[in-house]
Amino acid sequence: MAHAKNHDYHILPPSLWPLLTAISVFVMLSGAVMWMKGGGPWMNLIGLVGVLYCMFGWWADVVHEGETGDHTKVVQIGLRYGVILFIMSEVMFFVAWFWAFFKNALYPMGPDSPIKDGVWPPEGIQTFDPWHLPLINTLILLLSGVAVTWAHHALVHENDRKTTINGLAVAVVLGVCFTILQAYEYSHAAFGLSDTVYGGVFFMATGFHGFHVIIGTIFLFVCMVRLMRGQMDDKQHIGFEAAAWYWHFVDVVWLFLFFAIYIWGR
Repeated sequence: MAHAKNHDYHILPPSLWPLLTAISVFVMLSGAVMWMKGGGPWMNLIGLVGVLYCMFGWWADVVHEGETGDHTKVVQIGLRYGVILFIMSEVMFFVAWFWAFFKNALYPMGPDSPIKDGVWPPEGIQTFDPWHLPLINTLILLLSGVAVTWAHHALVHENDRKTTINGLAVAVVLGVCFTILQAYEYSHAAFGLSDTVYGGVFFMATGFHGFHVIIGTIFLFVCMVRLMRGQMDDKQHIGFEAAAWYWHFVDVVWLFLFFAIYIWGR
C-alpha cells in the first residue's frame, strides 16, 4: 500500500510522443518547403504520415487513461483548460487572416499606391454569389451545430446514448456534405490562389476553415464510435465535450467568414 494513489492528480509516465511528434512536424514542414521549391513531395508525405501516427497513438493513450480511471474530476478540469487554450490559439490563427482581409479591403493597393488607392475586390476578380452555395453551406454547418448540441444534451442530462449517437451521426453527415460542397465551390472558382491578394486571402482563410471542418468531422466520428462501444456516459465524456466545443468554434468562424468575405467583401 506504500505506492497507493492518495490524490486526484494523474502523474504521467515518460512518453516518446512529444519528441516523435516534434520530429514528424519538422520533417513535414521541411518537406513542404522543399516541395514548394521544386523538389518532390515524398519528404512532406513521410512527415505527414509520422504526424498522423503520433496523433493516433497519443490520443489512444489519452483514451486509455480515461477508461482506466485516471481522468478524475481534477484532471478533467485541466483537460478542459487545455482545450480552451487550444481553441483560443486557433481563434488567433484566424484573426490573422481576417486582419489581412480587412486591411486590404479597407485600404486596397493599386498600381499607383500610395498616390492612388486601388479597388476592392481587385479588377478581374469575379466573386462568389453568397446567396447560393455559401448560404447552403452556412445552413448545413448551423444544422450540424444544432445536432451536436442535441447529442450533448441527450448524453449529459439524460444519459441517452442512443440519441447521442444519432445526433452525432447527423452532425458527421452534415460535416461531410459541407466539405463536398466546399470542394465543388472551389472547382468552379473564377480565380485562383495566386490571383491577387483577394485570391490568396480567400483560399487561405476558407481553406484552413475547411481543413478544420474535416478535423472536426473526424473528431465527432471518433466520439460516435466510442459511444457505440459504451466508452462514455453522463459522468465521463471529456472527449465528446472537447469535440462539441471545437465544432461550435468551427461554426462561429464560418459565420464570420460568410458575413465578412462572402457578403461584405464583395
